[in-house]
Amino acid sequence: MEHTSFSSEIATFLAAHPETKYVDAFIFDLCGFPLGKRYPIRDVEKLYADGLTMCAAVLLLDAAGNTSDPMGIGVTDGDPDANAKAITGTLAPVPWALEPTAQVLLEMRNPQTNELVPFQPREILRGVLDRYQSLGITPVVALELEFYLIDENRTDDGGPLAVKSPLNGRTASSNQVYSIDTLEEYAPILAAITDACALQGVPAAIASGEFAPGQFELNLNHVADALVAADHACLLRRIGRSVARTFGMEATFLAKPFLDQSGSGMHIHMNFSDEHGHNIFHEDIDQGETLMRQAMAGLQATMPESMAIFSPNINGFRRLKPNCYVPVTMDWGYDNRSVAFRIPSGRGQGKRIEHRVAGADANPYLVLASALAGVHYGLSHRLRPLSEAFSGNAGVEVDPHLPLTLWRALDRLDDAPILNEYFGARYLQLYKTVKENELNALLATALPREYEWYL
Repeated sequence: MEHTSFSSEIATFLAAHPETKYVDAFIFDLCGFPLGKRYPIRDVEKLYADGLTMCAAVLLLDAAGNTSDPMGIGVTDGDPDANAKAITGTLAPVPWALEPTAQVLLEMRNPQTNELVPFQPREILRGVLDRYQSLGITPVVALELEFYLIDENRTDDGGPLAVKSPLNGRTASSNQVYSIDTLEEYAPILAAITDACALQGVPAAIASGEFAPGQFELNLNHVADALVAADHACLLRRIGRSVARTFGMEATFLAKPFLDQSGSGMHIHMNFSDEHGHNIFHEDIDQGETLMRQAMAGLQATMPESMAIFSPNINGFRRLKPNCYVPVTMDWGYDNRSVAFRIPSGRGQGKRIEHRVAGADANPYLVLASALAGVHYGLSHRLRPLSEAFSGNAGVEVDPHLPLTLWRALDRLDDAPILNEYFGARYLQLYKTVKENELNALLATALPREYEWYL
């Protein structure tokens, strides 16, 4: 990294935001949470040139922030520091901060070798992307995230409460999808979210109301850098949560916050450009849809191995139920929202695959790494799909070959030859250990229903 490049970035930022007092420097961990430190703005250049010290094991904390010492990382090895440096191009203002604040993303390096720490989620995705160089194609991806606005209060047992209308204070009750009235009702907070996205370089494009009271979807624009696309998704979740708090609400990306309402998904739209910038799925290039079908076959091959990535907690599997417009089979189809892998109506340069499996609370880097690993595997091995395009409702019954509980999905990581090839067997075991110990800790406390049923 050239000194002049980050110096120019800093100078340009401070010229536009001279009032800035602090800079939040953070990295997204295995669970997708931002972890880092706050510095006075006078130290911002040090974050680029020298970096800050952070224990590398924070990348492997569970959802409660606990370390389980996975494979001896964290306690056994003495919890050593990594050198976390700012990523050029990610310095941005934080419009919801009480004091004028900036933020910048970090990447961790080994202080002795300067090599990137291999178990950071962003590096797992980078490793998958490196595979595409040999194919001479570039993934072009965009993510969509669904989320709920909920009341800042909780039920007596800690559960979510439906959001109250900012116009009249009534509890939200409309299930009308794509409702313009709902968008108008929540226009101030949605506008604040999209404005914050614009300030932070997150290309939020379209907002829509979803199938449940207080549920919305935000679409991100396609970009030809999958690392940046995953950054955008992580930042969008941070923006949504942070802005909602300023309105006296909360935003949750939990996959199934209300058991009787729609779940929230993370959908990936992807096509692939050749060296001339042409979409390889374009009908003029992919006559007979050979390449598209190979990609689809790779996604089918990796789906059973990847379910613990797509749904990283018990709640995520509550979303995966029949007849709920979520995938419970490995089917693909044209303009069909009941399948796992959908080909939307766009053609030509707009022809793409929509990957509909992951929950909105999954780690965007790992979800995207898994999806792109599947496509790469399918293309490089010239696979054929397991089935023809599905017509009708593919969600009537679950596929018994899919591990649709967290414990089965975690066990499946022990037998994941394709993901082992792309993620590395060590990272899959680290991931499994963290999530398995998180599950055990969750179940270590008696559930209320245990007393109701067994006392």
